[in-house]
Order: sequence, then structure tokens, then C-alpha cells
Amino acid sequence: MQNIRNFSIIAHIDHGKSTLADRLIQECGAISDREMTSQVMDTMDIEKERGITIKAQSVRLTYTYQGEQYILNLIDTPGHVDFSYEVSRSLSSCEGALLVVDSTQGVEAQTIANVYIALENNLEILPVLNKIDLPASDPQSVKDDIENTIGLDCSEALEVSAKSGIGIKALLEAIVEKIPAPSGNPDAPTKALIYDSWFDNYLGALSLVRVIDGSIEVGQKITMMNTQKTHEVLNLMYPHPIHQQKTSKLSCGEIGIVSLGLKSLTDIAVGDTMTDFENPTSEAVEGFMPAKPFVFAGIYPIQTDRFEELRDALNKLKLNDSALSFEPETSVALGFGFRVGFLGLLHMEVVKERLEREFDLDLIATAPTVVYEVHLTNGEIVRVQNPSELPPEQRILKIQEPYVRASIITPTEYLGNVITLLNNRRGVQEKMEYLNESRVMLVYALPSNEIVMDFYDKLKSSTKGYASFDYEPIEYRDGDLVKLDVRVAGEVVDALSIIVDRNKSYQKGRALVESMKELIPRQLFEVAIQASVGNKIIARETVKSMGKNVTAKCYGGDITRKRKLLEKQKEGKKRMKAIGKVELPQEAFLSVLKID
Repeated sequence: MQNIRNFSIIAHIDHGKSTLADRLIQECGAISDREMTSQVMDTMDIEKERGITIKAQSVRLTYTYQGEQYILNLIDTPGHVDFSYEVSRSLSSCEGALLVVDSTQGVEAQTIANVYIALENNLEILPVLNKIDLPASDPQSVKDDIENTIGLDCSEALEVSAKSGIGIKALLEAIVEKIPAPSGNPDAPTKALIYDSWFDNYLGALSLVRVIDGSIEVGQKITMMNTQKTHEVLNLMYPHPIHQQKTSKLSCGEIGIVSLGLKSLTDIAVGDTMTDFENPTSEAVEGFMPAKPFVFAGIYPIQTDRFEELRDALNKLKLNDSALSFEPETSVALGFGFRVGFLGLLHMEVVKERLEREFDLDLIATAPTVVYEVHLTNGEIVRVQNPSELPPEQRILKIQEPYVRASIITPTEYLGNVITLLNNRRGVQEKMEYLNESRVMLVYALPSNEIVMDFYDKLKSSTKGYASFDYEPIEYRDGDLVKLDVRVAGEVVDALSIIVDRNKSYQKGRALVESMKELIPRQLFEVAIQASVGNKIIARETVKSMGKNVTAKCYGGDITRKRKLLEKQKEGKKRMKAIGKVELPQEAFLSVLKID
């Protein structure tokens, strides 16, 4: 146990975590140069395409230092604010963390958030300055930045370049010297924390565990403390991005993969504790906090007969992504589907894309919403996450909406743009602090529904990509909110309804019908697209009908003959309008996401 080191890499998005993990793996010789690819720990195509880490991945490395062999268990964690639950899960199974900061950019908002998670877990934190070989690098000012903002001593901060390999050897030595060995009792009953799980088509449901006390052996009967179900250990493996190495035993302090041959996905819960069936431990490991969904959206299969396939896909994905929550729902416009809870808009995009790619599904997603508390006139309080569930206006006393505390770090030259954006989104300033002469931190209370649409994109474009953003839910506050409906050919399309601030309802309704007009294909009859609040129409656009030249066959002759044909056409269009149905393309549902 004295020669084991369990550590994570935490950083803001784009500060070089995955590249640093690549170099550490290469330096330890875990992957040959022939097998090495960039971002080797990012196993999903979507991660490599977008250049982001979505899933925390683990790898077991061996490193020889001063004649002794050490086992280094490295966990590469995501950096985007939507995936902070992955970070908290990974840090709960480590003793140390590398805090990677880009020496050209300094401390960002998500860096601060992740450091606080690490400090709550009492981890040893090693500051690491990355990208020191770039011309814009300024290690000394970044060290001052870390000391002033976070309060970590940076006198011995390591300076590395993950791309060119500068300082990697010194970093490995520092990991061995400074990160403590795991503490635990090898002779106590088995106690292991499940901190990740996924579904393998050949092996069934797999769990990634950290052994806290005792050990796990192949053939051992283990019990899940949460569900009280007992299973036999079929296989044990050490995690590796390319070829996992089988083992017969996981000792105290180690990290490994446990295969129980489970076909049912409900028997493994991330955060649960494994213990020995015959000699169980007295108390479970304190698991990490379960993730609370923040954004909700309806996801429906385009082919309605694939509803069961979507259910299976969501169940398998939930095993791999424990922050996901879902329940069945039906929509008049879209049929049967699921109301799915996400941690943010990027999380929603990624989940939808993974469902489409990994399970070969064609899906429609409705506009994302948050959970509102509706106080009724009879004293009842109902929680509403789907606009179609909102009670009639005369029964509503008040609507309360969730707020978040947003921390934004921006260069001072973009301060005006950021404050304007926050004010437009109904933000309330709580704090403004200059970190140094060129960077400022803003803390605002913001309504959640103002940031679920496209706030992050707008923030990035108004600061040329330099601002960083982090948020945490705080409380419910009163809001003047209304339900904005969209009617197509007189019928309300429930999947396009959104809950908005009353003062913004006209502007949103106007933008919505204008974008819908461009997307709805022309019919043989005129189609009215209307935005309404209650029974009041606040905006309207008309999709003109397709014309057919019914008089083309008339060569001259009396005008009444042509008029008769035109009248007949007019009657036909009127009748068609009464019974005609309008097919809405998928882009129409996506257009709701893009209006501001």
C-alpha cells in the first residue's frame, strides 16, 4: 500500500488535462509509441471531435523511482461546468490532485470550483503550470493569481509543457513524494466504493471501484449495501484505455474494474458500497452527493415505434452517466417519449448525440426548461418542469423560479459587455472583485431559465472566448412568468411551449414565429403561425400557400370561365385549410433553442 498513489487531474476546460495525461502514460511506458494517439484517455468519438473530456477515465501506471516500483492510479476528469459531478465522484476515491492551470490564461472559474471540491475531500493539491513553452506564458503572474484567488502556496509549483514533454519527469517524482499513500486496513472486512459503471456488450454491467478496506478476489461473494443484493465476482481487471489487464485480487487502496456478469442495470448504483457477503463491514462509505438535474427536456423518437429502444438506450446510458434522470411522458404533437433531466445544455447536447450515435436512434428534443414552483390560490404548491403542466392562469397565485449563483471571470476590457449581458438576463449583482489589473471576477444571482438556453455561447462571443463561467443552484425566488404558446394552423403545439418572463414574452414570441415561418414548408393552403399568452395572440406570421395555375389550360375565351376556375380553387383551399394537417420539421423544434 505504501507504494500506491491515487490522484486526479483537475482543471478548467482547455487547460491541457488530456494532453498531460497522455504524456504521463507515455513516460511510464503504459502504451507503446505505436499504439499512442492524442487524447488516449478520451475513448468516445464525440470527445475527440469536440476536444473535451466528458467521462472521467482511469488508468493504472507503474513508475520506478529511486529503485522502488510505484503504482500510480491516474483519473483524468472533465473540465466543463456541466460535468462537475464527474469530478466530485473521481475526487472521492483519490488522495491527491494535480491542479493544472494554463500559464498563458491563469485561474478560471471552473478551476476555482474544482479546487473547492478537492479541498472538501481533504486532498493534497499540487499546482502545475502547463504550456510554459508558449510565447504568451507568464508563470510568475499565474502563481500569484493562484495564491491570491485560491490561497494555495505556489512556491514549489511545477512548470511543465504537456505537448513537448518538458518537466514531466519532475512531475512524476513530485507525485510519488508529495501525494500520500492510501490509508485503509488490509485485514478489515471488504469495503469498496463504486465510483463509476458502464455497460459492456460482452461482460454486462461493470463497476469501477476503489478498495477502501480489505480486498476483493475472484469467486468472492459480495453484497451491495444499498440494494442488499448478493453477487459473485467473475472477473477483476486494472483500468487501461487500450488493453485491460486481468488480476485475481484487488488489494486495499487499489482501483480496479469488477465484473459480476450482471445483465440487469438496476443492481449497480454509483456511490454504493461493496462488502463481503459472509463478513460484511459495519458501515457503508459515505458516497458523494447524487447529482441534481438542472435542465429538463423532452426526448422523443422520430419513429414512434422505437420508444422501447429509447428506454433501453437511456437505461444503459444512465449506468455510464449517473447524473441522468428520466421518466416517460406523452405529447400530442410528438407521441411517446421521455422527460430527461440534465446538468446543463452541453450535457443535454452530448447525451442526445450519444443516444443517436451509440444506439442508432433518430430523436427530437424539445426546448429545455427548469423546475418551477407554482403556488395555487387554494394554498397548494405544485412543481412544474413541462410548460404543458402549468395550471390555468386564474388558479395561479404566484410562480417561483430557481436561481443560481454564477461566478464569471473576465478580462477587464470585456467587463461592460458581460454586465450588459447579465442585466439583460435579469441578473442581480452580489460581488465584483478585481483579481489583478487585467482580470475581474463577477458574482451574480441569475434565474436558471435565463442560462439554460444559450447563455454560455453569448458569454463566450461577447468576450472573444476569454471569460469563464461556473454556477451553483441557490434558491427559489418570485418571478413574473407566463406560458408562451405557439399555434400552427390554429392548433397549440405543446412541444414548442416555453415559460418566459412577462416583459420578454412579446420579443420571444415575435422571434419564434419569424424563425418558424422560414422552417415550415409551404402547403397547398395558407398556414398561420401565432404566438399567444393565454388567449391573447401577441405575434403572427403567415406561410403563403403554394400556387397552382388552374387557368393555364384556358386559351383566351370569356373571363368568367377563368373566374369560375379560380373560385373553385379558392373553395378547395378553404376546405383543405379546415381539414389540413401541417408536418413540422425537426428544425422547427430546434429553433426554440436558438431564439434569444
